[in-house]
Amino acid sequence: MSQSFTANSGSVALIIGASSGIAKAIIAALIKQDTATDIKHLISISQSATAETKLANESTNPITQQHISCDYSADAIATLCQQLQPFKGKITRVFICNGRLHNQYQMTGAATGSASENTVSKTLPFKTIAPEKRLEDVNPEAMQALFESNTITPMLWLQYLVKLVAGKQGCIINVLSARVGSISDNRLGGWYSYRASKAALNMLIKTAAIEYARRAKNVKLIAFHPGTTDTPLSKPFQANVPAEKLFTAEFVASQLLNINNAIKEAGSESSEDDNAEIDRIYYDGQASFIDWQGKLISW
Repeated sequence: MSQSFTANSGSVALIIGASSGIAKAIIAALIKQDTATDIKHLISISQSATAETKLANESTNPITQQHISCDYSADAIATLCQQLQPFKGKITRVFICNGRLHNQYQMTGAATGSASENTVSKTLPFKTIAPEKRLEDVNPEAMQALFESNTITPMLWLQYLVKLVAGKQGCIINVLSARVGSISDNRLGGWYSYRASKAALNMLIKTAAIEYARRAKNVKLIAFHPGTTDTPLSKPFQANVPAEKLFTAEFVASQLLNINNAIKEAGSESSEDDNAEIDRIYYDGQASFIDWQGKLISW
């Protein structure tokens, strides 16, 4: 559906896959202005027709909000980005939260089993999507479904956003990834489809950063590992997770926003105000793979 937009003054944040637990927490934090940002306008994007996280005290809140429904097809994403042209050069934060791990809750008719928004049709040619424990568990259709959500959809956003975010103003594009997508860190095996889809996503982010460095030098690409977060994605796997290792979506959102705020211009020196617990990350034309602590992860 065609929509018209009028750009307001101030910086803009795009939250894509806005029905996910982490995305909702990011929106809530930005609305409450819990972290130091200059965001004045939020655009949430999801398959839902209405925003699931809305402004409180809308008449007095300095932040404005718009919601867009999108089916995440290539044509829909291309059209949506074209409609967002009034915001060209004003977008300073992008959060791409699409993805999935299983469909356990979808099977029971409850909420979708994804940490991020599910981007695959509810009518599937197979019964379950679940992490594989052995080679015999690998199902090509389930693997394809995970690649559609975890790899292809985020890549389409990177493809169509490049012209929209290019400009003089710094912009950080955050893509939810996972440590299990690290090839060098894989010591446990298993989870073939999910690991592969996230490893492929990481490669696409790293490769896209090279082209962004030529076409949109103001942009920093981040592959973000949120840790085990208390969302539908991790529900079936929380039993053996220590309480201190199971994070709320609100905590993860706060960590990510703080990491974003700590990113510096290339060549800048550290200061007393720097967070010593966060690795130094710069607008350097390269992608960074980081965890919820702000620590770099080996690709």
